[in-house]
Amino acid sequence: MANKDDEQPQGSGAGPDETGPEENTSGPAPSDPQTPDAEGLTVDDILGAEQTPEAAAEGASDKEASLLTDLKRLQAEYANYRRRTEEQREREIERAKGEAVKGLLPVMDDLDRAAKHGDLVDGSPLAAIGEKVRAVAERLGVVSYGAAGERFDPQQHEAIFQAPTPGVTEATVLEVVEVGYRLGSVELRPAKVVVAVPAE
Repeated sequence: MANKDDEQPQGSGAGPDETGPEENTSGPAPSDPQTPDAEGLTVDDILGAEQTPEAAAEGASDKEASLLTDLKRLQAEYANYRRRTEEQREREIERAKGEAVKGLLPVMDDLDRAAKHGDLVDGSPLAAIGEKVRAVAERLGVVSYGAAGERFDPQQHEAIFQAPTPGVTEATVLEVVEVGYRLGSVELRPAKVVVAVPAE
C-alpha cells in the first residue's frame, strides 16, 4: 500500500520539463488602429481617406481597362445598329409611299398632256383637280425630273431614241417624252427621253 507521503501533488505548478504556451515575443506587437503613426495618422484615417484621381488612375487594373474597352465597343456597335435600323425604316417608309404614289403617275401624265394642249384653263374645274393632285404628290415628297438640254444619265433617263445631232459633243436630252419621278431615294419611274448624240 502506497504511502500518502510519497504521492506527488498535482496541479501545484509545472515541473522542470513541463512548459506552458510560449508568448510570441519575436516580432512587434500588433498596432492599435487608433495608434497614430509618425505623421499623426491612424490606420482608420488612412483606410477612410478619399482616393485621389492620380491614385485611382494608377490603381486601375488591366481587367478594368479591358472591361471599359469592351463597353465602349458595345456602345459603338449599338449606335451603328440604331443608325442602320433608322435608315432601313426610312427606306421602307419611302417604298410604301412610292407604291401608293405610283397610282397617281398616269393621272399626272394626263395632266401634263392637258397642259401642253391648253386644256388646263385657269379657274376651270379640270385645272382645280390638277392642282389638288399635284399638291398631294408634293406633300408625299414626289419630285419630277427630266428636261430638254440635260446631260443624258442612264441611271435616271431611259433613251427611247438616239438622234445624231451636229455640234453635240456628249449625249444630251433632246426631248422628254415622259417625265420621271422619284420619292426620296426610291426611283418611281425613269424619264423617257430622246437623246441627241454626236454625229459621226
